[in-house]
Amino acid sequence: MHDFVIVANRLPVERCDSGAAGAWRPSPGGLVRALLGVLRERDGVWVGWSGVACDVAGPSPSGIFTLDGVDLAAVDLDAAQVAAYYEQVSNGAIWPLYHDAIRPSVYDAESWATYRAVNAAFAERAALVAAPGATVWVHDYHLQLVPAILRALRHDLRIGFFLHIPFPPQELFMRLPWREEVIEGMLGADLVGFQRGVAVDNFCGLANRLLDLRVDDHTARTADGRSVSVGSFPISIDVGEIDAISARPETASAALAIRARLGHPDVVLLGVDRLDYTKGIEERLHAFRTLLREEGCRSGVVRPSRVMVQIAVPSRESVGDYQSQRERVEQLVGAINGEFATLGHPAIHYLHQSLPLEELIALYRAADVMLVTPLRDGMNLVAKEFVASRRDSDGVLVLSEFAGAVDELVDAIVVNPHDPDALVTALRTALTIDRTEAHERMLRLRAAVAANDVNRWASRFLGQLQVVPA
Repeated sequence: MHDFVIVANRLPVERCDSGAAGAWRPSPGGLVRALLGVLRERDGVWVGWSGVACDVAGPSPSGIFTLDGVDLAAVDLDAAQVAAYYEQVSNGAIWPLYHDAIRPSVYDAESWATYRAVNAAFAERAALVAAPGATVWVHDYHLQLVPAILRALRHDLRIGFFLHIPFPPQELFMRLPWREEVIEGMLGADLVGFQRGVAVDNFCGLANRLLDLRVDDHTARTADGRSVSVGSFPISIDVGEIDAISARPETASAALAIRARLGHPDVVLLGVDRLDYTKGIEERLHAFRTLLREEGCRSGVVRPSRVMVQIAVPSRESVGDYQSQRERVEQLVGAINGEFATLGHPAIHYLHQSLPLEELIALYRAADVMLVTPLRDGMNLVAKEFVASRRDSDGVLVLSEFAGAVDELVDAIVVNPHDPDALVTALRTALTIDRTEAHERMLRLRAAVAANDVNRWASRFLGQLQVVPA
């Protein structure tokens, strides 16, 4: 029994390539590392799915086990549940809807029944491992029904829910066939947290509209007399960790080596994204090609003056939309390189792979311009990682106005990625900005990131959770 429980779709582990029994290792990622730190401080347990269907050959953790000093409680899902709950509902219906319906959602009643059943399984697992009066922190769009189900099972618990992705305006959310159930599910928590204030307003408006609940000062009064607080808690990164890695001499050497391998260009532009249709990768590549054409760049130049590096981390590769996205991006990269590359020097260096944090930070340091231009994003931690890595306070950040990070990183070059001309203009501005102005902007960006690191985010959320009236 644990006094603190984190409930998330995935456990913070991944299977090693060896596939040997018990061969699990901690997953990469700043959020996982930060939440693991919170768990260790509070002697907690993490409830989640291993990422491997229990009816698929290969090792899968079960029960409660310990990895790297942290207790983990696995929820077993079979392949049919994964297909319905994870692929069809979470990523086929909710994900595109919450990201401004950039792609059409597909709604299926049978899949929703599985989503409901899986949420119940997560709630039941959390109820079993939570001590009397424990704090339970539920995460993200996969588990929006868990708070209410868990509340029905365990009235003694203090429950928080945090949504990591955007929460849509009422006009979009009303398309969801199970809209009342989702709002009721989230309202099972004592505290519901979002990345941005606009999401808070959207949610409060829907609680009133769909459930006829009284909402005063971002506090909803439920039908059973509870008070549910709703607030904005912009997530962040482990600034100290990023800064420490950036300060290493080997990181500086790796950054210099990267620029040498790129052909010592005048400017290195960098994009680091999951290969997802919400990230605006195609729009960014089109803008870069337009810029090259305007500048008269052509084959035959001995040394490239502008080079882009695009890291596209594999994501949901079994889903059709993502397969098509990869094909389009890779065709576009090939077309641009065919037009502007020189022998041995592509205009775009494209990597479809994930990189260790140390290599990413070396890339951040090697870049002159960071391009973070999602069409819609809950926060975007890459933008904050880039800023935290710039210890000399140089470099330029181009940031989408539709990323949650823009609320804090106001000194970036802010752009509407849906506007092709605006994207080209933003790139041109980033390339020609006065160095003094760029330095001053980066100083302010670094101050903003340092003022709200991931530990402060977790402390703010959990601190407010404890003072919400029971």
